[in-house]
Amino acid sequence: MKFVIIFLMLPAFAYAAPAKRVYTEEEYIKKVNEEVKKKVDVIKNKSVSDLTKELLDKEEKLRLRELDLEKQQDSLKVSDNDIAKRYAELSAKQRNFIGCVEKNSEESKGRIGQLVEMVSNMKPEKAASVLSVQDTEIAVQILQMIDAKKASKIFNFMDKDISAKLQKQYLLLKK
Repeated sequence: MKFVIIFLMLPAFAYAAPAKRVYTEEEYIKKVNEEVKKKVDVIKNKSVSDLTKELLDKEEKLRLRELDLEKQQDSLKVSDNDIAKRYAELSAKQRNFIGCVEKNSEESKGRIGQLVEMVSNMKPEKAASVLSVQDTEIAVQILQMIDAKKASKIFNFMDKDISAKLQKQYLLLKK
């Protein structure tokens, strides 16, 4: 009985199975190409999304870099302005300092001029004693501005060592 049931059911299973279609070579190649195209499209879609994500990431990095560069430029502008202000202040101080130096130089020349006039009006003995104890640089400047005859008389009344020292500096100053 089992055998009969199986024998009767066998044709039912045979008709129930889908019939396999036989493809020609052209249809087979076409079907394979379609399947390959589907797979490539899937891969392309994945790649495009990955590429899109990479592009978005790079755009974000570029945007952040641009912001950093803008901050650096702003910082450089502030630094440039600060440097310009400091340069202007330093230039003003330098001009002030040079003005003070020139003023002191002029005043010093004026004082030395007064000393020259005073020493010129002194007797050679007195002038020699005053210049002997004076700072050598100042004494040489005074002697340089005095008449040569008066200076020679003053040198004659000075101590020989001091006279030689002052004459040596006087000659070096003339060069």
